[in-house]
Amino acid sequence: MLTAFRGGRHPANFGFRHRWPPGLDNNSLFCGQKGVRGRAAMLSSPHFSAPSSRSRLQEIAGRAMRARGLAPEFAPQAIAELNAIQTPAAADGPGVCDLSDLPWCSIDNDDSRDLDQLSVAEARANGQTRISVAIADVSAVVKPGSALDGHARQNTTSVYTAARIFPMFPEKLSTDLTSLNFAADRLALVVDMVFADDGSLEESDVYPARVRNQAKLAYRGVDAWLEGRAAAPSAVSAVPGLADNLRLQHRIADLLAQRRHRHGALTLETLETRPVFDGAVLTDLEMETPDAAKRLIEDMMIAANGVTARYLAAKNFPSIRRVVRTPAHWDRIVAIAAEHGSRLPKEADAPALEQFLVKARAASPSTFPDLSLCVIKLLGSGEYVLERPDEEATGHFGLAVRDYAHSTAPNRRYPDVITQRLLRAAMAKNQPPYDMDELAALAVHCTAQENAAKKVERQVAKSAAAMLLEPRLGQLFDAIVTGAAPKGTWVRIQQPPIEGKLDNPPRGLQVGDRLRVKLVRTDVEQGFIDFKSA
Repeated sequence: MLTAFRGGRHPANFGFRHRWPPGLDNNSLFCGQKGVRGRAAMLSSPHFSAPSSRSRLQEIAGRAMRARGLAPEFAPQAIAELNAIQTPAAADGPGVCDLSDLPWCSIDNDDSRDLDQLSVAEARANGQTRISVAIADVSAVVKPGSALDGHARQNTTSVYTAARIFPMFPEKLSTDLTSLNFAADRLALVVDMVFADDGSLEESDVYPARVRNQAKLAYRGVDAWLEGRAAAPSAVSAVPGLADNLRLQHRIADLLAQRRHRHGALTLETLETRPVFDGAVLTDLEMETPDAAKRLIEDMMIAANGVTARYLAAKNFPSIRRVVRTPAHWDRIVAIAAEHGSRLPKEADAPALEQFLVKARAASPSTFPDLSLCVIKLLGSGEYVLERPDEEATGHFGLAVRDYAHSTAPNRRYPDVITQRLLRAAMAKNQPPYDMDELAALAVHCTAQENAAKKVERQVAKSAAAMLLEPRLGQLFDAIVTGAAPKGTWVRIQQPPIEGKLDNPPRGLQVGDRLRVKLVRTDVEQGFIDFKSA
């Protein structure tokens, strides 16, 4: 089923990509009840490639950006401001701790250059473990009211499409001066957390510090090593003590995940892909798979986002929270569970839903992503909301956390920049830099623009899928039904695994049914893919 391209980014998007997938906060995912024309979800297809043009997809992406009120390019005023910035923020001054000697590391995609956070662990003699997450201090460079801030405030997020990334901040900042790059001293906000041996949080703090990335690591290499399939990456071996440090981070991250799932954090899976180009030609869509390294980062970021929210609340500051409310359509989730032979209580119950999902995944791993997206849709959209001081937090139903504010990806998400500015003011004992009305309006705007960005990503993803299938019109494929409702039936073919609409479907088809289909239509501009029963 469809999830938006996120450039393979890790979970700070949030939900997290495997336990709580990136498309989870998406308010237009399909579950058989909406007739979304030609919706296409792609997986890697190692046996198939077709000539296609990066530039054509870039044009489609640019038009989609403009159509949804997103700026694809930076204004001249923003470029002029950028040219005047020649150095990163000074990583010293009153109150700035020097932690640059710690074995900090980043873990991200192989090709990621905008590094928002680092992490490090410390084992204590009493059985406690200290986890520190360093977050790039973008707010020290980008000032409110500037043209650079205006562009970021308009789009509110980086947009990751199959053909082009539209960064929220220019790459001179996001991949250099405000990125926690390897071997570079940078100013960061550090989230300190002390956990007991059962994973419960005992102490926390937030403060500015100088940090230095000692090892730039990639998910795949770290995962293969943590899972025992390969030796430690050379960058790990090059830093004394880093291997043991990462193992400790991994152990604590697992404890954190176990605690959240006991409280009802949901096990959900969606199918993610990233485009593969040979020069200007799109040759494949490579499947992203969950792994131990991604889960490590996911769980660290969930914990850090909780600490920043509580820090602001303790300082009597407002905040912009990321919430997923108690599902309004719980009765339909109950009905889906009944169709799979499980019973859920009449009232929304996250732990009971988690038990059903775990059972369903074990029973049918191949169709679990499709079930996940049905549940995701019925859970409702993620949104940003203003939380005033002394208000009770709405919480995040899917993550089973009460306090949650996005803070760990300021190079590519504007709510995180807002949170940084609030944190900075709280640390300095100043007044909040935003009034309540402005924060409330920003929360609504950030929700709307994030949804617009996801629509752009999906549109370009569907166009890329149509490009790959275009030369195969008339061919037959094995397929599985992924959505069936009065407004339309959708199928996913197996080779290559791409989804499209089934025209004139036979009566009685249900999700999970298998059949042979014929590709009858593709439309690259619209992203339409149509099949009919063979």
